[in-house]
Amino acid sequence: MQCKVLNSLNNHWEGLMVFVANPQVPMDNNIAERRMRNPGMGRKNYYGSGSQWSAKLAAMMFSLFQTILLWGLNPHHWLHDYLNACANNGGQPPSDIRPFIPWMMSEQRKQQLSKPLPELTATPPESEQPQPP
Repeated sequence: MQCKVLNSLNNHWEGLMVFVANPQVPMDNNIAERRMRNPGMGRKNYYGSGSQWSAKLAAMMFSLFQTILLWGLNPHHWLHDYLNACANNGGQPPSDIRPFIPWMMSEQRKQQLSKPLPELTATPPESEQPQPP
């Protein structure tokens, strides 16, 4: 058994030295495995949908949100801004989508969208506001 281990170590020595020479290289793929967990778990939940359009939509959304995460943006903040832009454009996608594409954003916009969404304070309608006694 020890012979097999030593032979394997000898055969893979060059690849193992990558981690010594480049400490920034992770020794495992846990990040990739964690990123695949949500789509993997979702696949079982979405199985009963029975439509190809919903599977394509889910694939596009997973790809979109993973891209947003890889660029260090807050997906909730990004989606809120994008949906507001759609609402302000009559329910249609904005004519200029560059402010929503991470590699086309200014550094200032990236910094803005990387932060949590500010608390929205909505004033309740007058009928729901507490009345003084």
